[in-house]
Amino acid sequence: MWLSEFEIVLRDRVIPSGAVRIEEGRIAEVRDEPVENADIQGGGRLLLPGFIDMHGDMVEKEVEPRTGVHVPMKTGIAELDKKLASCGVTTAYAALSFIGASVTSGVLRSEEHTSAIVETIAELKDDLLVDHRIHARFEVTFTPAIAMLQRLMDAGRLHLISLMDHTPGQGQYRDVELYIARIARERGMSVADASEVVGRRMAGREGQGDVLNALQDLSARARASGIVLASHDDDTPEKVELVHGLGAMLSEFPVTLEAAQEAHRLGMHTVMGAPNALRGNSYSGNLSARQAYGAGLLDMLASDYHPASILPAILGLAELRDGGLVAAAALTSANPASALGLTDRGAIEPGLLADLVVADRRPVARVRATFRTGRMIYSDGTLTARRH
Repeated sequence: MWLSEFEIVLRDRVIPSGAVRIEEGRIAEVRDEPVENADIQGGGRLLLPGFIDMHGDMVEKEVEPRTGVHVPMKTGIAELDKKLASCGVTTAYAALSFIGASVTSGVLRSEEHTSAIVETIAELKDDLLVDHRIHARFEVTFTPAIAMLQRLMDAGRLHLISLMDHTPGQGQYRDVELYIARIARERGMSVADASEVVGRRMAGREGQGDVLNALQDLSARARASGIVLASHDDDTPEKVELVHGLGAMLSEFPVTLEAAQEAHRLGMHTVMGAPNALRGNSYSGNLSARQAYGAGLLDMLASDYHPASILPAILGLAELRDGGLVAAAALTSANPASALGLTDRGAIEPGLLADLVVADRRPVARVRATFRTGRMIYSDGTLTARRH
């Protein structure tokens, strides 16, 4: 199958109007000029590598769209799958929380609930449009979750683990007053009541004791299973140095420029959210993804909570510094593929999987079609196909 008349974004350059041939789910040939009688005519649209989203925490909301309102899990996952495909995502890491039984941000999180999501995704895997993988968000203050993570590692269900600490007063929530205001707003409570909730969480962390031994054990088990380890919400160079010593190779959502600089110095890959890059600021008041990218400190973009932000974020970042669209597109393709060990995808070049995104820049950044292993998994009907 030939796709022709596309502006093709390669690993090192952009072809203004070229063609790509797909055979048996892989890219067989890339040409610098259009071909005649192509199966699909692009009309000058962009052709990008499929987006590799290494952190998307939308699945919990899909299976529980309102607090206490649960839809059939298969229905929720299939709906998210469809949304991801329509946003250009071809490989998705479902970021699931491994914490004690609680309701956080209106979403039920418990061992039983999370396990059910993992197993359902595994059960549906061959019927889903997108290649779904599991990203375990491990709250370091809840060490009992390590046993569950080990069981999932042994079963081959985990693909990425993040070390997280959402205790107020550090990390993502360094500004305690801002965090209290957010809790009050989200839960519909007074600032005084929210202050008590936050105070109890901070006191609980102080009484947690030393979890370093548990983290070292988890890191060793992850390495033995070939699973990449990440850190989350790094706020100081000292924390970055600590998690790097534990084996973390990714720094997710660094909250200060100093932390991002230290991560790069140590050879870690930095990840930030596409919504942050699109909006130009963090909703938590932390480091701007645009600032990090402009400083050469951003390696990867993730959907975080809004996959539709990925394409416009790429196009926006392409205007900020040298490298243009090639460098910006790598944030969601070649760079995550390299960091996560996905050697069969991440670029438009012969031999790799034909995971592709067709997009328009104007009048609004929009995904027009998505291909995974050469099969069109989403189309809005605007592409022109040759009639045989």
